[in-house]
Amino acid sequence: MDLDPTSSTSICYDTALIQDGMLDYYQGTRYGGTVGMFQDPYYWWEAGEAFGGMIENWFLCQNDTYESLIKAALLHQAGSSYNFIPENQTMVEGNDDQGIWGLTVMDAVERNMTDPEGDNVPGWLAMTQAVFNTIWSRWDTAHCGGGVRWQIFTWNSGYNYKNTISNACLFQIAARLGRYTGNDTYLEVAEEVFDWLVDVGYVVLTENANVFDGADIADNCTDLTKLEWSYNHGVVLGGAAYMYNATNGTSKWEDRVTKLLNGAESIFFKDGIMYEMACQDYNTCNNDQRSFKSIFSRMLGFTSVLAPFTASSIDPLIKTSAEAAAATCSGGTDGHTCTLNWQLTTHDDYYGLGEQMCALEVIQTLLIHDRPAPYKASTGGTSQGNANAGLDSLTTNVLKNELNIKQKDRAGAAIITAVILGALAGGAIWMLF
Repeated sequence: MDLDPTSSTSICYDTALIQDGMLDYYQGTRYGGTVGMFQDPYYWWEAGEAFGGMIENWFLCQNDTYESLIKAALLHQAGSSYNFIPENQTMVEGNDDQGIWGLTVMDAVERNMTDPEGDNVPGWLAMTQAVFNTIWSRWDTAHCGGGVRWQIFTWNSGYNYKNTISNACLFQIAARLGRYTGNDTYLEVAEEVFDWLVDVGYVVLTENANVFDGADIADNCTDLTKLEWSYNHGVVLGGAAYMYNATNGTSKWEDRVTKLLNGAESIFFKDGIMYEMACQDYNTCNNDQRSFKSIFSRMLGFTSVLAPFTASSIDPLIKTSAEAAAATCSGGTDGHTCTLNWQLTTHDDYYGLGEQMCALEVIQTLLIHDRPAPYKASTGGTSQGNANAGLDSLTTNVLKNELNIKQKDRAGAAIITAVILGALAGGAIWMLF
């Protein structure tokens, strides 16, 4: 695939082809397929990740080809309570799964994708608030001093594991809601979640910060799984950039962003090209892990815009990685099927939804400074919110947490009452290990 990284026309042409390749795996337009889902073996969370990338392409390239498809997917997978706990996932969904969809629907908010129409259908902002409310209600101080678990339901393998990505999604969603609405309470929650990630040792703020995968509550989260994945690091970094921006560039968040970015550059780039350090060199990346560079690329782009002092470091890495990714998008019968290893100069034997997603996001991130920064309610954001969204729909549950929303929320602040989540029991699905 030929790419001119200085030409928006070239970038958008190439990413349109890559999106077409992604949709080869999409069920939603097939007879009997589920709207918003991709074919096996791709899990529900990865669909959420994919649509986040497609929203960015819709915005950055101003290409509305798939706008109706994206909206239909988000609306269908939001579920009847619009909190992204749809019926097809109620037995298996984890906090990380819901959190990834929460990041995606927040993309729709910040990119000003028109709210869905229909009687009693909430706006994208209200849906994001519903995701936030339901995940935050599961905050568990009884084990490890805080944090949410990997799994929502007791019957799923990993219920006793508190993983970084679930908490990183909660952190970032809170930071983005705080920035968008102007509501300090969301920012206070983001601070609490980030502080817990540091205190428990999942985020290590050395000059080259580490972000580890998680730990089990059986040993009070002290025996860390020290695997480092680009999506964990990226979501934490992106959340820190949102906090830097929302707090008007405070030195505390500047320091945190700097250390996290230093770590990202030292761990997930080789010869200036992005790679999945924990598995790529060993040819052990599973279907989930082969998609991680997609959201990592998106978060690097957001960081470059929201914390402008990082642009001089991030933008050259994106350019080098985008050129390398495009060079390997040369496989398949269509001639633009992408691959995992961008250090190669040609296509290798790895291909699939994740490879397409990663190439899409790193290439389109070349345009991140050509379009407006993520909107806020005060800068033209139009999505309708509801600070109580999702709370009246909770029917299962385990843990209790209280949150007061201050009246500053321009998108619909109110008092959020205590929510009690109760426990069910039984059997299993997992995202990665």
